[in-house]
Amino acid sequence: MTERTSCPPPERDLGGRDLPDGLLAVRAAERDEDSFAVLVQRHGPSLLALARCMLGNPQDAEEAVQDAFVSAWRRLPEFRHRAQFRTWMYRITVNRCLTMRRRRPPPLPLDAVTEPAAADARSQPALSAEHNAATAALSRALRDLDAGQRICWILREVQGLSYEEIADVTRTNEPTVRGRLFRARRSLQEAMGPWR
Repeated sequence: MTERTSCPPPERDLGGRDLPDGLLAVRAAERDEDSFAVLVQRHGPSLLALARCMLGNPQDAEEAVQDAFVSAWRRLPEFRHRAQFRTWMYRITVNRCLTMRRRRPPPLPLDAVTEPAAADARSQPALSAEHNAATAALSRALRDLDAGQRICWILREVQGLSYEEIADVTRTNEPTVRGRLFRARRSLQEAMGPWR
């Protein structure tokens, strides 16, 4: 009697890793799952970072990105390539995040952050606490921006998108994007004044 051994299934060969997004999107629209998997691997991390910035919660961010990719898979046959695939996915993800934010119960009001006490420069816990407080202050300042300013700021400063790409994602024009970024930066600069 021959003993049977179980071998793990071979890893899926995701050919096409070096293909441009446009071609992968065309293949995925024809229901090529491997091409879509390459797009998910390629763009998933940056979309997840975007969703984390917008939602502030890692679980909600993962859900938003997963929903965005499911929506993209369903809508790929309608994708007309007027925009880059990446920009299209940013738009879907931003819309999903905004929907999730609207459905959330309103957050409890937070007390104003007090100025951190001067700490011994050699004290790591004090530096860590100050850094955490500054990060929390920045998160609150971002939450206080209106949605348009917040989205433009995250897409530019965190994701590194161009003004043209941001205009495409937000369905506005470049002057509007520049204006929103100017107001967002000014508001954040005022809010973070005590931390300089």
